Amino acid sequence: MRRAAIERLLPAAYQRAAGPGSVLGALLDVMEALHAPDEAVLADVDALFGPYRTPDGFVAYLTRWVAMDHVVAAPRADAPLPLPVGRLRDLVAHGALLARWRGTPYGMRTALELATGVTGFVLDEPPERPFHLVVRVPPAAADRLALVTRIVEAEKPAAVTVEVVAGDPADPPSDPTPPGTGPPTAGPPDPGPPHTQAPPEPDDAEPAAGVATVRAVGRAHVPAPLPHDPPEEPS
Repeated sequence: MRRAAIERLLPAAYQRAAGPGSVLGALLDVMEALHAPDEAVLADVDALFGPYRTPDGFVAYLTRWVAMDHVVAAPRADAPLPLPVGRLRDLVAHGALLARWRGTPYGMRTALELATGVTGFVLDEPPERPFHLVVRVPPAAADRLALVTRIVEAEKPAAVTVEVVAGDPADPPSDPTPPGTGPPTAGPPDPGPPHTQAPPEPDDAEPAAGVATVRAVGRAHVPAPLPHDPPEEPS
């Protein structure tokens, strides 16, 4: 609050005594100086909650708001982040999208690619082991297996067991669907368990697979899939 605004709140006798060089005038100057830092924060308070505008030290706190704090998983408050702060901002910015598709291949791939900046994660469900998921990690992300494991455990369906293995570049991928995309659909998507069904992509989506532009830390572009057709009302 400015000194003039504070002075107007005082009784008339105090206002007359708050002239330049007076003791009361000096106290009003101190009050204005004390209010200034808090008022500066309040004037731009929306920046605290913007993923790409908030200070670096506040980004990890925002992960709790979008249920992505498992990515940080720091045992101590002063521990370094397990990923660049720009990638953490991307995860916060896409928190609503990740929550919507949690438990699906699209959601898991998107979270992994946003956090690591690497594409090429392959999700396999062995026919001989139903409700078991094998996540093959591309060689470029093999040094971040602990981070990948935490994300996979949080993004998988609750009834599915999972194992994370480092992929071999010589092994052909068993999932031909590019990361973050679904098969072209002319009608409703094929029925199947939630953990095996990939969401469709818009016809005019970019040809890049999933989050192919995620290598640029911060402001990653993730094309959102089309929502499923609404269920018909029972007759």
